[in-house]
Amino acid sequence: MKLVSFHNGNEVRTGLIQNDLVIDLYEATAGTFPKDMISLIGRGEEALEKMAELGHFSKGDKGVRPLSEVTLKSPIPRPVSIRDFYAFEEHVKTARKKRGLDVVPEWYDFPVFYFTNHLAVKGPDEEILKPSDCEWLDYELEIACVIGKEGRNISRGDAEDHIYGYFIMNDWSARDIQKHEMKVGLGPAKGKDFATSFGPYLVSKDELEAKRTGDRFDLMMTAKVNGKLLSKGNYKDIFYTFADMIERASKDVTLYPGEVIGSGTVGTGCILELGTETHRWLQAGDEVELEIEGLGVLRNKVASTREEENHVLPQNGGNPSQTSHHV
Repeated sequence: MKLVSFHNGNEVRTGLIQNDLVIDLYEATAGTFPKDMISLIGRGEEALEKMAELGHFSKGDKGVRPLSEVTLKSPIPRPVSIRDFYAFEEHVKTARKKRGLDVVPEWYDFPVFYFTNHLAVKGPDEEILKPSDCEWLDYELEIACVIGKEGRNISRGDAEDHIYGYFIMNDWSARDIQKHEMKVGLGPAKGKDFATSFGPYLVSKDELEAKRTGDRFDLMMTAKVNGKLLSKGNYKDIFYTFADMIERASKDVTLYPGEVIGSGTVGTGCILELGTETHRWLQAGDEVELEIEGLGVLRNKVASTREEENHVLPQNGGNPSQTSHHV
């Protein structure tokens, strides 16, 4: 099933998608389900089973709205945390090769991650405000899973039981800021913390089973800027699976429902990797469209700022080969 968070007056409610309708789970069931996504996820498999038994709704039923008339938020507007991993080997190899470097041997020892700002989450069609001192703005095409069950020291074999569902993730990156701050050896921080996009839906894991190939899914992943196809990859090519990531993330640490784990960038999934000879860095007015098979389409537009109105970006967009310590 596909779950969403959407505006309902002054509140953000949790909804269930049925065809072209959004079912307000709280209103349509007289309070059987909670209003917010974190609370719903916390109810685990039992709530998913009850949602599956709801049957079909029709336009005009209480709590039912046309999807076209609803403003969607991020499926989880305020996740408990966001860990973003670095799990696609092609991305690591290509991005490092642009700097004349090989993959460090330690990358193959275990999956690595960083924490990003869980309070700067954006949803579908929300504008992304470029940091005022950024000229090298980049998108990053990723898939993310959501933790649905508390656990600590979770084994790789048990990790699947702790996944609630999946959605598209755009890990927006200010590459010039990132390049500068990462020279210190800590981070990334300000190069990443201004925005992360999720959406449009939180898709329960059972919906992807038909695409399973062993311990991963065969899901096409693409990115377009202003309608031009730039990135094309597949989740099945990931080196470290979500089971690997969950095992690592939960080592000596308790994971809780509502935590988000990002895959890191799929191969070809960002301008840094493609090079500015393929596409310049993002500018105000650009629309980025990420699509993952089975998970929908996540669109965001880069917003104008007062600073940009009086500042012309360099035509060559800068040289990504000089960027270091990227994810």
